[in-house]
Amino acid sequence: MLERFELEAFLTLAEELHFGRSAERLRVTTSRVSQIIRKLERRVGAPLFVRSSRSVELTGLGRRLHADLLPAYQQMAGGLARAVATGRGVRTEGVVRVGWSGPWCGNLMVRAADLFRARHPDCAVEIQEIQLRDPLGAMRAGAVDLQMTEFPVCEPDITTGRRVFAEPRSLLVPSDHPLADRKSVSLEDLADTLLITLVDADIPVYWMDRYFPRRTPSGRPIPQGPATNYWSEVLVLVASGVGVSTVAARAEQFHSRPGIVFVPFHDASTVDYGLMWPTAGKNPLVPPFLAVIDEIAPPSGRPTGI
Repeated sequence: MLERFELEAFLTLAEELHFGRSAERLRVTTSRVSQIIRKLERRVGAPLFVRSSRSVELTGLGRRLHADLLPAYQQMAGGLARAVATGRGVRTEGVVRVGWSGPWCGNLMVRAADLFRARHPDCAVEIQEIQLRDPLGAMRAGAVDLQMTEFPVCEPDITTGRRVFAEPRSLLVPSDHPLADRKSVSLEDLADTLLITLVDADIPVYWMDRYFPRRTPSGRPIPQGPATNYWSEVLVLVASGVGVSTVAARAEQFHSRPGIVFVPFHDASTVDYGLMWPTAGKNPLVPPFLAVIDEIAPPSGRPTGI
């Protein structure tokens, strides 16, 4: 039998694929995580991870072991959460409310909801879109129990899970814009444009700095255009020639229309999408729902069909 810490160390490293981040989550030293994994690999008789100076990857055996262990672990965690909730007088069946930002995230959450309902017929799933102008408001208001959204999210009242997938970024420009014929653009090109942004009253500054920056990497100011409330407004303003906007490259599959062009960045960081839930008062249905998402979008893999 696996010891509890062996199991948690293996599953955490399989998710993070980084010894330092795994150690932080487990609240131990990096060497301790490495020691535990080596011990587990000796017991198994074969490597579970391929390590290099730059990366950590699961071996084929490691992926199979992860697929075998994760559902059982999450089932135990979910069972314990339900028992704790029942002991505190909280219902352990009923509704789990999930939110999403971006249609590709929505597609994934709908697939997860369908599978979750099939496995938990006594439970209901409510799904809603979260507007970018207030990415944390629904969760803080208690309207959603679990949300897939753009990272980073670094808030004391919100717990984040793993990055589910990452999308390259593009610059959305009017079709007659000087950059429209480029094969790619640079973040430095933003200094020569008018950037359409979001109303940021309820958006963390660090989040805005990543996706709607005020300066280029070299420090040049980026002209700030109209601040919008909804994505549909961004599309209209760009098509009208008012300005440009940064977007996930996948948006072209969902929002392509006359008057706009998607030009890929060659030097921008990805748009990272991950899961988050309230730090306090976690819905006991969240762990089994997370297990379904992990099945559809396993660690180190890219979700398909979204």
